Amino acid sequence: MSSSPAPTRRSLLGGAGALGVAGAVGGAVAAPAYAGPWTPARFPGAKLLTAPDRHLVGRFSYGLTPALAAQVRRRGGARRWFEWQLAPERIPDPTAASLRTWWSGLDRGAQELWSRQTSEIEYGWAVMEDYQRYLLLRRTRGQHQVLEVMTEFWENHLHVPVNGDAQFTHRVPYGDLVRRHALGTYEDLLREAITHPAMLVYLNQAVSTKRRPNENLARELLELHTVGRGRFTEDDVKSSARILTGWSVDLWRTWRASYQPERHWTGPVRVMGFHDPNAAADGRELTHRYLRHLARHPATAQRIARKLACKFVRDDPPQSLVDHLAAVYLAHDTAIKPVLRALVAHRGFRASAGLKVKDPGEDAVSTYRALRVRIARPPEGERGEQYAANAILWQTAALGTTPFEWPRADGQPVDSASWSSPSRMIASLELHYTLSGGWWPTAGTGYRRPGQWLPRRRIRFDMLVDHLCQQLLGRRSTATLLKACSEAVGVGRREVITREHDLVRWSMPRLLTTLLDSPYHLRK
Repeated sequence: MSSSPAPTRRSLLGGAGALGVAGAVGGAVAAPAYAGPWTPARFPGAKLLTAPDRHLVGRFSYGLTPALAAQVRRRGGARRWFEWQLAPERIPDPTAASLRTWWSGLDRGAQELWSRQTSEIEYGWAVMEDYQRYLLLRRTRGQHQVLEVMTEFWENHLHVPVNGDAQFTHRVPYGDLVRRHALGTYEDLLREAITHPAMLVYLNQAVSTKRRPNENLARELLELHTVGRGRFTEDDVKSSARILTGWSVDLWRTWRASYQPERHWTGPVRVMGFHDPNAAADGRELTHRYLRHLARHPATAQRIARKLACKFVRDDPPQSLVDHLAAVYLAHDTAIKPVLRALVAHRGFRASAGLKVKDPGEDAVSTYRALRVRIARPPEGERGEQYAANAILWQTAALGTTPFEWPRADGQPVDSASWSSPSRMIASLELHYTLSGGWWPTAGTGYRRPGQWLPRRRIRFDMLVDHLCQQLLGRRSTATLLKACSEAVGVGRREVITREHDLVRWSMPRLLTTLLDSPYHLRK
């Protein structure tokens, strides 16, 4: 062990800042305490994915792990793995089904949930927290990584917040519906989502009548879900609201969804090229034709294409890419898979490696995956509060937000800038350090012991850093990472590490978190 003084937390944060989320921290840094040259060593581990393969898998999963890399290699590379993932019905995923049983409230019907809330047995917000935990664990442990990524994307696009004293009664089935259609056609997804009771309740369609058509859902349908702001008029909103009348939910009593012809407004309607005499009392078929028109509108194609490009390519995608994806979307009758194939095949996607910052949920889940934290089923009630399966939600909240709690109808942002604040970075550093040390949560969980990160009984420090880079980041070490690791734990690059070394006994969390604090983990 070197006799040089151990670095302070301030020096560790300084090193991480130089590698930071936005890359905005610059200027002078303290001279390195340990001599270079910082030539990275090469540990002979398993074959790594190529940079393009790592990029594709990183964007369409919740974090590359050695197990996922092996799965990609078995499938013949990232493009074949991606194609395989586009057919999740062929991929067994018993873990996801098992996770559903961990929280009993997730499969209760709307009326029962409401009865339990009014009886003060189980509040709706508690059920929604369990739903958020279930989603985080599906992303952590599930085999359908592309499906989970796309489900989250659409569930934010057609956003129904988990917060609220009414829509929670139908919120879990709404998420299930989005997952069923996440890789189908947008036309089907839009039709089912807009007429789902969770959406009807959230955006006040449940109280809309022919005497007083409520414009809330009608406006957001145009502004957020389809053609976008500036494309429609107030007259369009009025006609849109009239078309949607008749869809209802029995609020505060049975919560049963129904269509009530007596509440449907009749008479001619006209919205952005869609027009109909609307003479029938039953407007359901009219609604379906209207939503089909909106789903296939060129402005909707542009809006969907831009949002996908912003999420999976870069915050400012080139218009040529957006136009290309919009054309594919329209040419394939709003089918989502051809659009995704076109996206990953585009040169703009290939050139965007490392340009996207992980959002809070992605950071928390990918950190659990990288450190291979085991999570056990929690007991019901207060006894399970401190279990990792439940605590992961508080950890994600500390980073800025939790799944689908975004309070506005536009859903969680998909750009990097929204998640690149200094406070977010400090919170991420804290999460990485806490999990690297296995300090919290401690109930219902299992962490790798420090010695388990050593691939050999004796290994030189620079070789260990390269091994850990392969395990945690899916890539080789660099001179910058080697220098950062050496300074963080006060160990020379050629020092031999054993299980009895002070690094393993005391400083392994600092070594692990230095790599997790790097842009290679914080970005994707």
